Amino acid sequence: MAKRQKRTTVVEGRGPRGRRPGEASQPARMRRRVGHAERSAVGEVRRELREFLRHRSGQEQTDAAELLVSELVTNALIHTRHGAVVTATATTARLRVEVQDFASEDLPAPYVPNADDGTHGRGLILVRSLADAWGVEAQALGKTVWFELHGGRP
Repeated sequence: MAKRQKRTTVVEGRGPRGRRPGEASQPARMRRRVGHAERSAVGEVRRELREFLRHRSGQEQTDAAELLVSELVTNALIHTRHGAVVTATATTARLRVEVQDFASEDLPAPYVPNADDGTHGRGLILVRSLADAWGVEAQALGKTVWFELHGGRP
C-alpha cells in the first residue's frame, strides 16, 4: 500500500508552523482533547485558553482568541462526530491555535451565508476577519484548522 502524502492547504496568511525571527525557542503550550458529545466543553476550552493567556497576551488578543477557538471547536464537533484536540502555542511574538479533528478530510472554506442561514456559516468569516493568519492542514486522519494572532503581550 502506498504511503499517503500529507497535503497542506494554506487559506490565508503564511504557511503552517513557520517561526518568525526573534520568537522564543521554548513556547508555552496548552492542549485539550474534546469529545464529540461534549458540546459544553466549548465554554471550558474558552476558559482554559483565557487562563493560559492571562499573563501572555493583552485583553484584545485574548478576546479574539476565545471567539475564534469557540468557532473552530464548534465546527469540529458539529461536522465530524469524532471530537477534536485543541492546541495553543504562545510566544512573545504570536499565538497559534490549532483544532484537529480525526474524521473529515474535507477542507473548510468560508462562504457568505444568506439570510436563511441564521447564525450558521459565519465562523470562518470571523476567523478570516480577526486572525493575522489562518489555514487548513490535511492530516493522515482528519485535518487541522489553525489561526495565528500576532503581537503577544503589549
